[in-house]
Amino acid sequence: MIVSCEFLLEELVKYLETYLIEKNAHWLRLNFARIYQTSFQNKQLQELQKWCNDIAAKYPSKVFESEDFITLQENALVSLIGRDDLQLEEVKIWNYIIQWGIAQSPGLSSDPKNWSGENFLALKITLQNCLPLIRYFQLSGDDIIDKVKPYKKVLEKNLWEDLMQRFLTPNRPVSSIILPPRIISSPILPPRTTEPFSTVISETHAAEIASWVDKKTEVYSIVNNPYEFKLLIRGTRDGFTSKSFWKLCDKQTNTIVVMKIKGTDEIFGGYNPIAWDKSKNGKYTNCNNSFIFSLKNVTIQNSILSRVKEPNSALYTSSQCGPNFGNYGDLAMYTDFNQHDECYCYPQSYEKTLRNTKDKFNFSVDEYEVYQI
Repeated sequence: MIVSCEFLLEELVKYLETYLIEKNAHWLRLNFARIYQTSFQNKQLQELQKWCNDIAAKYPSKVFESEDFITLQENALVSLIGRDDLQLEEVKIWNYIIQWGIAQSPGLSSDPKNWSGENFLALKITLQNCLPLIRYFQLSGDDIIDKVKPYKKVLEKNLWEDLMQRFLTPNRPVSSIILPPRIISSPILPPRTTEPFSTVISETHAAEIASWVDKKTEVYSIVNNPYEFKLLIRGTRDGFTSKSFWKLCDKQTNTIVVMKIKGTDEIFGGYNPIAWDKSKNGKYTNCNNSFIFSLKNVTIQNSILSRVKEPNSALYTSSQCGPNFGNYGDLAMYTDFNQHDECYCYPQSYEKTLRNTKDKFNFSVDEYEVYQI
């Protein structure tokens, strides 16, 4: 796509942008910091910039708390802090802007008490496109005194005077432009009486799985889970058939399989970022980012995450079976899902076994669901 930009192939650039956003959003999320930086290096990538900013506005930590924040291009920073829906307190935005500005002047002390008049002027010039976008009149009096005052020389004189006047006499009019307050959303959790979205996993489970998809060290909460779980198929008891699985899941990407194990409290599952493909009957499919898991519950103390270690045998396709992760069935639902222990969790192609080795590797399933995220 970058090469297409250099050769001014505008139609190809737009096609590739759309393709990435619609077909490879998972890859974009996994490489978000890099994609965010890259998209703002070229004016042609408007759709990708918007896609990135829509996520960054909702989850600002992806940008402001990243290791690459201080190297962020000015146009990216300006476009983000200019959004009315940026979900971040104004005083934090101010602090990040100052941090970014100082980083653009190598050798400049982080303590403004040590600055000369030239230092303040240099910072003011560096931040000339960012400063007007701060919602100063949304800052509390304490924030103005503690956070803004040390850097007041980077502000226009009349703005600082208006801020102090508003702080001392709130009802008096000011001459400075007052930008509208940012629209901070308040997530509303569904009432506990509503029907759960799944009969196998909870919202907390879904958030944990989502954090594994994004390779996060900290688990998402129910509130900040960035993924929607769209149900593709649900089977209970005698309703399991491989035919129904392939009818509804063939060619589907970014799918999560979860299953409640018969006769135990165990919940097993697996994530497949690429498409299930019935046409590859009897063959293995290479995948680097698939994983299988066991979820904690009342009796299972800790979840188990097992990422693929042999990508060449990450997935196996059989039209006579359901989803099959790994060689010899690291997690496999064979023909009779709920009878005769026709499902397996034998460790081979993935890092960890989902069961202690003293337990048997075959089992039956009470319920299973497949979601697309």
